[in-house]
Amino acid sequence: MKNALIKTFGSPDVVEEGERTLPAIQPHEVVVRVEAASVNPLDVKIIAGYMQAIFPVDLPYVPGTDFSGVVESVGEQVSDLQPGDRVVGRTAPSAGGAFARALVIAASELCLIPPQMSFEQAAALPTAYGTAALALFEVGRLRRNQRVLIHAGAGGVGSMAVQLAHLAGCHVIATASAKNIERVKSLGADEVIDYRTQSLEHVRDIDLVLDTLGDDTLEASWHVLGAGGRIASLVDFDITSRDEHAGEFVFFSTAVPFLPKAIEQFQAGDLQVLIDSTFPLAEARGAVEKVATAHACGKVLIRPGF
Repeated sequence: MKNALIKTFGSPDVVEEGERTLPAIQPHEVVVRVEAASVNPLDVKIIAGYMQAIFPVDLPYVPGTDFSGVVESVGEQVSDLQPGDRVVGRTAPSAGGAFARALVIAASELCLIPPQMSFEQAAALPTAYGTAALALFEVGRLRRNQRVLIHAGAGGVGSMAVQLAHLAGCHVIATASAKNIERVKSLGADEVIDYRTQSLEHVRDIDLVLDTLGDDTLEASWHVLGAGGRIASLVDFDITSRDEHAGEFVFFSTAVPFLPKAIEQFQAGDLQVLIDSTFPLAEARGAVEKVATAHACGKVLIRPGF
């Protein structure tokens, strides 16, 4: 079975084509033919070897966590799925395996895809939507009428967060490049700041900052918080509270609790899924490179069957 894999850690250049045999299916598992897989910043970090302390992987390793596809076979204990079902899911980061023609996964990690949702749209959901929802409402404790600043509002997580905060009745400020400003406004942002030409000096009294960039952007974000303001960071593992403002790292572990709501909002027409580009499996390295540049508008996908 064809896949993309790494035999050593490094830049996206270490991603290469390979083949492997699927493990034997266990009674609670299913085999899924992968139709689409999305590339996340976490995949780039795992490939670089930066996540070994948190998500250790054995080499050779097939990257990829988020995927959609078609059930090909089911274990004897699986009763709620059958061959031919269209599904979406997320593998554990240490297991990976989504950048491949097929994978084996526990049935409990899968959710059915409605007919009106494409494989590409489904594969874009698990990590991006789940992380945004976790960061905003569980870590960030965001409530109606609060003010939220979302960095990289055109990115995978950012574009989901803008929409979820808007749906929750919040005042949404986002940062984005000039070319993406109107797109981010269409998602529900009340104000979009061009991060390349504008500073955050005029932004004040923010209740929650969603930090997707770290470094200088994170440092500047502390100064826009109002009383009791919080920062939920996707990149700074060591973030701590400062000057009576809370700072917390967002550790996303499973998409299962979030996928039904994401699909419900999509079916209701309340959730857009931004797709930046799609690559065949043979060009998986290029897909990883695109995400590594941090310039994608929406999700970068791999279509193993193309």
